[in-house]
Order: sequence, then C-alpha cells, then structure tokens
Amino acid sequence: MALTEYRHKRNFRRTSEPRGHASKAAHRSLSFVIQKHAASHLHYDFRLEWGGVLKSWAVPKGPSLDPSVRALAIEVEDHPLEYGGFEGTIPKGEYGGGTVLLWDRGEWIPANDPKDGFQRGKLEFELRGEKLHGRWKLVRMRPENGGRVHWLLMKSTDEHAQPRSEYDVLSEEPLSVTSGRDLDQIAAKAKPVKGRKSKKAGRVRPAAVKRAKRGGTTPKPSELPGAKRESKVRWRPPQLATLVEAAPEGDDWIHEAKYDGYRLLALLQKGHARLISRNEKDWTDRFASVAAAVEALPVAQAVFDGEVVVLNSKGLSDFQALQNAMQAGGKAKLYYFAFDLLHLDGFDLTAVPLIDRKVLLAALIPKRSSSIIRLSEHVRGNGSEVFEQACKGGLEGIISKRAGSVYESRRSRSWLKVKCVKGQEFVIGGFTDPAGARVGFGALLLGYYTAKDSLRYCGRVGTGFSGKTLHSILAQLKKLEQREPAFVNPPTGMDARGVHWVKPQLVGEVRYTEITSDGILRHPSFSGLRMDKKAQEVVREVPLLRVREDGVIAQRAPAKKSRRSRLMRNMNRTDVSDKAPDRRKVSEGKNMDRLVVAGVGISHPDRVLYSKLSFTKADLGAYYEKVADQMLPHVSDRPLMLVRCPEGAGGPCFHQKHPSAGPLSGLRGVPIREKGKTETYMVVDDVRGLVTLVQMGALEVHTWGSTTKQLEKPDRLIFDLDPGPGVKWASIVEAALLVRDQLAEIGLTSFVKTTGGKGLHVLVPLRPAAEWEAAKSFAQAVSQSLVALAPDRFVGKMTRSLRAGKIYIDYLRNGRGSTCVAAFSSRAREGAGVSFPLSWRELKNVDDPAEFNVKTVPSRLARRSDPWPGFWKSKQSLSPAFLKKLAGPSSTRRR
Repeated sequence: MALTEYRHKRNFRRTSEPRGHASKAAHRSLSFVIQKHAASHLHYDFRLEWGGVLKSWAVPKGPSLDPSVRALAIEVEDHPLEYGGFEGTIPKGEYGGGTVLLWDRGEWIPANDPKDGFQRGKLEFELRGEKLHGRWKLVRMRPENGGRVHWLLMKSTDEHAQPRSEYDVLSEEPLSVTSGRDLDQIAAKAKPVKGRKSKKAGRVRPAAVKRAKRGGTTPKPSELPGAKRESKVRWRPPQLATLVEAAPEGDDWIHEAKYDGYRLLALLQKGHARLISRNEKDWTDRFASVAAAVEALPVAQAVFDGEVVVLNSKGLSDFQALQNAMQAGGKAKLYYFAFDLLHLDGFDLTAVPLIDRKVLLAALIPKRSSSIIRLSEHVRGNGSEVFEQACKGGLEGIISKRAGSVYESRRSRSWLKVKCVKGQEFVIGGFTDPAGARVGFGALLLGYYTAKDSLRYCGRVGTGFSGKTLHSILAQLKKLEQREPAFVNPPTGMDARGVHWVKPQLVGEVRYTEITSDGILRHPSFSGLRMDKKAQEVVREVPLLRVREDGVIAQRAPAKKSRRSRLMRNMNRTDVSDKAPDRRKVSEGKNMDRLVVAGVGISHPDRVLYSKLSFTKADLGAYYEKVADQMLPHVSDRPLMLVRCPEGAGGPCFHQKHPSAGPLSGLRGVPIREKGKTETYMVVDDVRGLVTLVQMGALEVHTWGSTTKQLEKPDRLIFDLDPGPGVKWASIVEAALLVRDQLAEIGLTSFVKTTGGKGLHVLVPLRPAAEWEAAKSFAQAVSQSLVALAPDRFVGKMTRSLRAGKIYIDYLRNGRGSTCVAAFSSRAREGAGVSFPLSWRELKNVDDPAEFNVKTVPSRLARRSDPWPGFWKSKQSLSPAFLKKLAGPSSTRRR
C-alpha cells in the first residue's frame, strides 16, 4: 500500500502523528516496531519496515512467546517510517483516537525473500528487539468479507519461546521502551495539537525577529576574549578536519557526531539568510526551508557553521536519503545541525575559544524537538569511549576539536576526524554500459588526484544506485564524454571494453571496506554526488597524523606491510608455495577471485567479513581448517542451525537449518520428523563441511544437543549464563563457578566455554538415556534451585526489567530442536568472538572473553593441552535421585 490511505484517514492539523513520506533509501538493516494502542479497543500494532514504509498489522491480543498461540493479525494501511518513533495521544474523534505507547522496537531479519513472502502470504523472520527475540512467522489467511486481510502471528519454537502459563510477556513487560511510562502516564502528559495556520510563502522580516533574552551566565559577544567588531557578515572558507586513526584523549578536546550531509555556512543579516557551500556556491534556494528556519532564530545578524542532513528512521544522517530528497523536489524534512558560531551581532568570533563560541550558539538554538535547526551536541573528554559508542550507534564517526581553539579557514590539527566506516569522495572518470535489465549505466570508474596532480584510477562502483539516480547521473555523464581517458593508469584490455571516458568533473561519495595494496577499492557502494566539492580537491584520504598519549598531534609513522597483505600478494602469484598445497588460486589474472581451502572452492575470498579485524572470507576458511580437529567432535553428526551473513558481520543475516538445493561438499541431509511432517536438516561430516559453511556465508554454527544416532536422547545439558546490564565479567565467572559447585554437589561433572559474546556456557556431558522432556525438566529444576540459592545474582526469567545487575540462567536450550553455538564457532559480531572451551582453572585467569577471537584462537590451540579431559568419556546420566538432592537443603556456599 502507498501512504495515500494513511494520510486520507488523518487530519494532521489535529493529530501529532507524523505525515511522513515513503523512503527510497536502502538501509543495511530493517526496523520493526510494536505499539500498544488504547483506541476503542486495546490492541497492539505490529509493523515491519519494507519498501520504504512500515507494513502494519493490528494484533488484538498482542504477540505471545508461546508457539502454540496463533495471534490474529489484521492487515492495515502502510505507515511512514517516521511512525516508528511515535508515542502520544491521538485526539478523540480522529482515526485511531486514543493513546499510543512504544512497546518494542528493534531489527527484523528475514529468513526468506520478503518480497516473495509478502506475495505468497508466508513470512519467516527473526526479531531482535528489546522485548521480543528469536524466530517468528506471519501466515496469511483468506480475506474477510469486509476486505481486511487476516494473518496469524506465531512464535517459532526456539530458545526464546516460552509457554504463556510460565511467562506472559505482555503483562510482564507493560511499559514503553523509550520513555518507561505506561498508557495512563502518557495520556496524562498529552497536549492538544494546535491547528496549523496557513502562511504565505516568504521570508521572515527583521521586524518579526525577536532577540533572545540572554539571562543567567550566557555572556555577550563583546565580553569574550578575541571578539572583534565587524559590521557585515561574510562567507569564509570553512575549517576542515584532519583524518586520524584514533580519537584524542583528555579534557582539552570536545567530541561531536560526524554528519553525512552538505556542509553549509548560514549567513544571516537584516532578517535575510543565505546558505553558502564549502566551494562558495549559493544554495539558499535548494534548502529554502532551512533558510526560513535560520531567519526565524531570535537574532538579527549571525554566521553559523553546520551541516544540512536528512535523518533516517533511526535518527541517523543519511546522505543517500538527502540526495533522493533533492531529486524529489525537497519533500523529505531537512535539518541543519549547527556546530559553530563565527559571527554574532556585529562581532567576529573566529578568534574566540571554541568552547565559548558554543555557549553562545546553544543560547540561540531552539530546544524544540520539531525544530529544523538543531544544536550539534558535544562531549568533553573520554575520546575513545565516545568514538566506540558512536560506532555502536551507527554513526559515520566523530569530529574531535580542541576546546580552546580559534576558527581557522583551512584544514587544521585542532579539528580531527575519526571514522567508523571507510569512505570518501572520488572523481568520476568513466562509466560502463548497463547489462541485463539494468538501465542507465553499469558502473562508474573512480579515481583520485596524486601529489603530482595526476588522476589515478582506483576501481569501479556498480552498487548503491536507484533507478532515478542512474538516469540523472547518466544525463550528466553524457555531456562530459571524451575520446581518451583522464586516468594516468586507465584499465586496459578486457577491463576497458565498453567503457565511456568522461571529463573528470563529477565527484561521488563512496563507501568501501578497504583499499588493496594495488590501490583498488574493495566492495565499494555509491552514496551520492558531491556537488559541493571540486574534482581537483579530491585526494586519497590517509590518516597522516596520530594522537600521542600526551595529546600531541604528531606525524604518523609509515605503515608496514601487514601479514595479511603479504599473504594476499603471495596468493596472487601464478606459482603455488609448497608450504600451502591445498590453498591455491583457481582463476588466473591479476585479481584473485576464487581460492581452494581444504578441497573446497571459496568464491570472493577477499570479501571482508569482519571489518574491524580486516578478516576476509579466505581468512575464515583458513581458520576453520586450522581448528577442525578440535571442533569436529563438537559438531559432526549433529543437526545444524546456521547464521548466514553473506555480506559479513555488518550486513543482513538470516537463520538456516534446511539445506539448499544441490550437493554441498562435506555436508549431508538428515530427515527429522517435527510438527507432523518430515524436514531435512544439515549435518557436517569433515573439515570440507566446515569450509563449505564459510563458502555459504555462515558466520555462526549452532548444533542440537543430540546426535542423529540418538536423536531423541540428548548427550549434554547446557546452562547459558546471559548477563544483564551492569554485570561485570568477574561476576559472570563467579556465577559459573557457583553453577559448577551446585552441579558437583548433586554428583555431576561440568565443563565451561565462552559464548563468543559476554556470557558463558556450562555443559554437562551425559550418557544418552533420558529423553528431551526429562532433560529439560531437570535443567529447569537446577536453574530454579540456583535462583533460590542466589536471588541477588541469578534471575530465572528473560524479562528485561528484572535482569539489571543479574545473570539470566537460561535452561531453554535443552528442549528438542533448540540449539547452542558450537565450540570454536565464530560469531556474527564485529569483534569476531569465538566460543572457546576452557578448563575451570583457565577461566579464573581470563580478564576479558573478547580475547578469544578468530585471530587469536589458532595460536592458543597450538600451545595448550585438552582443556576438557574426560568430556567424551563421561558416563553420567540423570536419575530421580538428582531431583531429590535439588529439593533438599544445599550446602553450597554462596560466593
């Protein structure tokens, strides 16, 4: 559905619901939101982001974690993405009148093609929310006579499923995830929305501008050291930041978000605003709404430095969305994040310390959340922590500035930029013809200028374009075509076939994973044209400076060739080293595009799967080859569940337990009866199977707790210690030791391993005698006894509100069909953690589980003996006597 029906039903002069727009920006992840809606009847609105809108269903009784519950979900009109942040009261008499509470939000990961799923009426997906997790299904039923389409929302059986009789997530988690309020509290604070008066287009005149009342401690410009009288406002070249590798520390530095938009100076004089780009182009007409907002500020004369952006559904600046908004005639809402004030009321402030300029700036910016003009907030000190949080929050990076610095119209060392993702501007020197159903062009040929003013070719980009941008960019390229290439090193031979050369005048912003030793971009993606930068200014961005521990900005030492770079260079040679007989290049040519590891062909071996470690697909295949001897006993002959992330840890992921069509080396299918039908599961046999999983894009390997030979009788118990917010690693270790002692007291020997995340797994090997229900009941009894023994340390429910400062002891992995990450498996997280087996003595010496990752584990295995002696020879079995011991008084000492 389009947003026509949504808008037709609402009077936006009366309701505070967002009018919104259908987004065309492609997001790396898909959001979901559930809103608790007290309208004529209380219900829950379930919404999935797809196709630039929120696909929506009304769920009368709400979602349930119980797989036996089939919740009716009535399909309703599509909502805009902006609705995902709405919480408040819809006026009585309006469509949906009542109170809306933001009950849950997060990310949804399709298990199959969503487009096909919507058409066929069957969607399978994973939810990663603050309240709901795990696998879910939406199944369409026949349309009702009234035209509404009915679906069923169901929880799939996995480790997050729970019977409603044991845990009702709706009653246990009633509050808003954004404000912590209930429906009554939200309704009590609701304010009526005033009718929006229509205004004639035009500028705000000087007479309508009211100066801000500078009360409190806000100084006047004339009182600040360095302020100079200047009667007129003027444009000046903006100050630029220097790229560095790490954020500086100390209170001499303040840190701001790095925005992904257009840098503009806003010049305000006599009530008239002009927006001037970094290359001195007047863009006032392009961003008329921003200019009008600047004119409405309570000041008559000023120069602001900031950035115009479009925010996506997560509140992050999105350059591609800004490009789309400009092409669509400015329909998306624009924001101007102001981060500096260069002039105010007849005074030039460029020589005033930055921290004082920001005090004045903050006094001028409206505090309203709906304002187009926003203050770029900053944090003083703690640079590395600010940078880490910025990256976790999805920001492009941060800008670090010396608090006492003056404003310099050049690239300086007092402003530094640290990037979470790699990307910069490149010059466009050519394009290729489209292939297949593609329109416009196939790819853009990119380059950058060297110190000798030569344009150097650095690869091509063919992704990140919409149909509209393909046409609009092609129209500009056609006007610039020329016979000869502008590159000093243009591609030749087959690589030059079908290429159209153009004059190097257009500049594009491109993101990529890294640049090879040959200077070629890896996995580039196009963000948009940079109309505010001249082609001659584009050079390769390299962090030439470093921040020393004493805060001094120094020259960066020349980079050494990394071991990985040397390995990749050796792999690209036509000869094959005798030391690596089973790792050889398959295709000839300059770039390696296929590799053989353990007899399995790896396509796209240089694809980066873990960007922080620069760890590629080839590296991960080599990792599993090295750990195969230790890992195979834990995974072979067990039904698998994979987490596949074809684009790496930062890209979209999905679960898979059934094999794809066609034979796969080292894997076989096993029929398993479940839910009245027989399904085929994957099973690994040897090292070839492990490497085949890498070729499939699997970053996590999970297994059943039983083998195919004794499928209905588990041969292990698993206790998953999942820490809540605020739990330190030392407390998790102490909790694992308490679990070990409790199990030992009833006669069971246990073993421990890291999860590859923040928690620990305690495993009890068993003789496969008891069936699943008995094993799960026993694990539940152990879990409950531990909660009773140490209620200040453990919690037995996954309720988020109960887990702060405590450890959730999860016994649900002991049910039939439930899985647990295998020992030595990597995880689909940027740290590339590994689930690593430890002896109990080793555990006490571990300071941080992050030290076990795909780079460190092989060397650790080379210098250690078996950490789990006796694990495979254990003859333990469950008996009623154990349950009696659990029911009796425990002598285990609390730690």
